[in-house]
Amino acid sequence: MQHDKASLAALIGSRICHDLISPIGAISNGLELVAMTTPDPASPEMSLIQQSCDNAAARIRFFRIAFGSGGDRQPVESAEAARTLADHYAGTRIAPEWRMSSDVARGTVQLAYLAALCLEAALPQGGNIALSIEENMLVAQAQGMTVRLDEDLWSMLQEGAPHAPRDLRPAHVQFALLAQLCADAGIVPDLRHAAQTAEVRLPLGQA
Repeated sequence: MQHDKASLAALIGSRICHDLISPIGAISNGLELVAMTTPDPASPEMSLIQQSCDNAAARIRFFRIAFGSGGDRQPVESAEAARTLADHYAGTRIAPEWRMSSDVARGTVQLAYLAALCLEAALPQGGNIALSIEENMLVAQAQGMTVRLDEDLWSMLQEGAPHAPRDLRPAHVQFALLAQLCADAGIVPDLRHAAQTAEVRLPLGQA
């Protein structure tokens, strides 16, 4: 079985996240045991280590879906998708909202998470990001005091270009991957923006 570069990269991402989540979980369990025997389990040092461990685990769970292999249609429970999204943005200037009450196909959750990451890049001062499905359309909406879109990055989605520019930064890889996934699924993104809002709409008929 052969894989193109995009699907192979996704499999690599899934493997890395899968292999990292286990040791982080083991560290978290070890911290709980240490807390049971230490005189001051709520010390600033212990709290900082536990918080860092929790943040790392949350980001890996999020990235495992966003950048991993999402080709199968195995559904993700709505509560789990919402919790993973919220945990990823905990302590940041982004306030996320998952507005889907029913379970969602893993590939659709991947599109939603990538759209959120793209919108995050347009909110330099932070803001709100809401993800929903309306009439078989994935809708990702951002609102903030300032919405700033990098035309070179967003053109990858607007033009349906599946290939990333050579000077693409790692922090913006979500644009290239979302463009590739949309091209593979025959999805034409509908992008809208104003001074304080931005929106990505993705029809799911062929997703």
